[in-house]
Amino acid sequence: MTLESEHSLTLGNYLVSPLVRRTEGGRYAPSVSIRSGRGTSTHDRVLRFHARFDDRDGARAYAVEQGIAWLGRMSQSQRS
Repeated sequence: MTLESEHSLTLGNYLVSPLVRRTEGGRYAPSVSIRSGRGTSTHDRVLRFHARFDDRDGARAYAVEQGIAWLGRMSQSQRS
């Protein structure tokens, strides 16, 4: 059981990295890493999802979508 980081993207000060794991049942489980900062000030948040997908691309797209949505919610809460 390995996690693979694929297709990371930079959004402002954040690095969004989708993670995909193949489950024992042969489906794909998405997660996303959201990293900010540099050096000793690096902060990495990993979100794991219950959704399962039949293909790696679907799981990866879902992870990216959820990571971007999380950043959007964080940005809105900081402006309030």
